[in-house]
Parts: sequence; C-alpha cells; structure tokens
Amino acid sequence: MSESTDTLDKIFDEALEKYQAGEDPQNLIPTFQEICDRTPKNSAAWTCLAWLYLLEEQPQLALKAAQRSVRIEPRDPQTQVNLALAMLDSGQKGVRKHIEIVQQAIDFEDKIRESVKENIDDGLKRKPNWKSLQKVNNWLFN
Repeated sequence: MSESTDTLDKIFDEALEKYQAGEDPQNLIPTFQEICDRTPKNSAAWTCLAWLYLLEEQPQLALKAAQRSVRIEPRDPQTQVNLALAMLDSGQKGVRKHIEIVQQAIDFEDKIRESVKENIDDGLKRKPNWKSLQKVNNWLFN
C-alpha cells in the first residue's frame, strides 16, 4: 500500500468513528466525497457517501453514489439497500430486484443479516420518520 492509500484509509476510519460517535452527516459528506474522488473504486467510501446523502435528504446525490458503489461491489448487501432507498426516495422504479438481492444475502448469512439490521436501526434512530427505510425494514425483516 502506498502512503497515500494508508492516509486515506486513516481518514476513512476516523470519519467512520466520527459518524458512529454521532457527528452530523452533513459535516462528514466532504470527507467521504474527497475519499471517493481520490479512490474512485472504493466501494465502502461510495456506500458511506450514499448513506450520508440519504440521511441529509439528498436522494439524487445518494442515487449516484449508490449506483457507483453497486457497480464496484454488486454483491454487498448494504450497497443494494442504499440503492433501493435512493430509488424510493427519488421516485424511481425497479427497487424489488435490489431488495431480493439483500434478502438472499441475509437469508444466507446471519452476520450479514445482523449488519444490515444494525444499519437500518441506526438510520431509523437518526431519522425516525424515514418512510422508505421503514418500508425496506418491513420488506426485509417482517
């Protein structure tokens, strides 16, 4: 790994810690955007950026970031959840296939199920009236 990659990994980890400590998503968007700009094939950074945009009610920007993360890592359930949410929040059709991919993953692996559930619970805690996240939660876990 190059020094630049190590630095970006450190910045990513620090930004994630800030998010988990309750930092306002709006304050973290520029950091994740910079990481995405500097490492455009970093699916995790695009996934985080999409999530932050969703929390900040910017579904069009979330949609672009989520599409990018899905292109890089199509089997990652969280990228699929983010894409489904961005599609719902921006009035797009075709959500079902993304939910089905996530459903298969969470049915297959308990660890994935727990991770997706934790992320959904986190989103509902941060944004309790998030209708599309409530729908996705019901589709996946009810």
